[in-house]
Amino acid sequence: MTYQNRPFRSLLYIPGDKQRALDKALTLDCDGIIFDLEDAVGVDSKDGAREMLAAQLASADYGHRAVMVRVNGHGTQWHDADLAAICAIGPEAILLPKVDSAADVTRLAAVLDGHANCAETKIWAMMESPLGILNAAEIAAAPRMAGMVVGSNDLLKDLGATQTADRLALQTSLNICLLAARAYGLICIDGVYNAFKDMDGLAVECAQGQVLGFDGKSLIHPAQLQVTNHIFSPSEAAMALAKRQIAAFNEAEASGKGIAVLDGKIVENLHIVTARKVLAMAAAIGAAGATGGDI
Repeated sequence: MTYQNRPFRSLLYIPGDKQRALDKALTLDCDGIIFDLEDAVGVDSKDGAREMLAAQLASADYGHRAVMVRVNGHGTQWHDADLAAICAIGPEAILLPKVDSAADVTRLAAVLDGHANCAETKIWAMMESPLGILNAAEIAAAPRMAGMVVGSNDLLKDLGATQTADRLALQTSLNICLLAARAYGLICIDGVYNAFKDMDGLAVECAQGQVLGFDGKSLIHPAQLQVTNHIFSPSEAAMALAKRQIAAFNEAEASGKGIAVLDGKIVENLHIVTARKVLAMAAAIGAAGATGGDI
C-alpha cells in the first residue's frame, strides 16, 4: 500500500500530556493520530508532555494508524527541544505548525537529515495563515512533504472572518490547499469541527470536505470518528458503480471502442482511473483493519 493510497479519513488530535488519552488512542478506530505538543498543551506542561510522549512512542505500537507529532513552531522556546526528543525516536511524520513558506519546511528537513533515525520521517504542514495559503504550492513542493492539514480556526482568526455553516469565508483557502496538494501528490486533510457533540453539523461539514476532494478530516474528539469515517469511506453505491464502469469499459475496449456508455452516460478512461481509486481505497480500509464507521 503506497502512502497516497493509505486511508486518511480521520486524523485525531491527542494531547501529549494526557497519559490516559495516549493509551486510549491505541484502541480508537481512527486512520491517524496527531500527537499534539502545541495548542493542546499548556505552557507549564510543555516539558512534561514532551517526555511523556517520547516515552509512549518509544514503547507503544499504534498498529495501522498513521502516527505524527505536532511540535511547537519554529521560533518558540520549545521547538528545538521537541525536535531533539521526537527525532531520537524516528517518528513516522512531524506536523509543523504555522508554516508560512517553503523555507520553514526546508529548515525542518535539514534537521531530520541530521538524525539517523529520521531517514523515513515525513513532513506535514499546518496550513493556517494567509501567507501560508498564498505560498501553498511552494510549500507542497518542499523536501519530505507528504501532507497538509488545514488549520481553519487560525485562518478564520487571521482573516477576520466569520464561521458559517457553508464555510464561505474558507472556500478560497480550502481550494488553494487542495490544488497545491494534488499538484504535488500530497495528502490533504480538512480542518476541525469545533462543536464535537453536534454530529449533524459534523456530517454536513464532512460531506462538504468529501465533495471538495479532501482525503479526510482532522478531529478533536473520539466521538467524531464514526461519522467522519463513514462519510469519507467509499459507499456501497460508489463501489457498485465503480465495478459497473470498469466492466462496461472493458467490454467496450474488447469491441475496439475507446469509450463506453453506462446508464446513458459516457465512460472514458479518466472515469476508470477514479473507479479504480474508489475500489483501491475500499480495499485499503479493509486491509488496515479499519471500519467504514457505519451509522
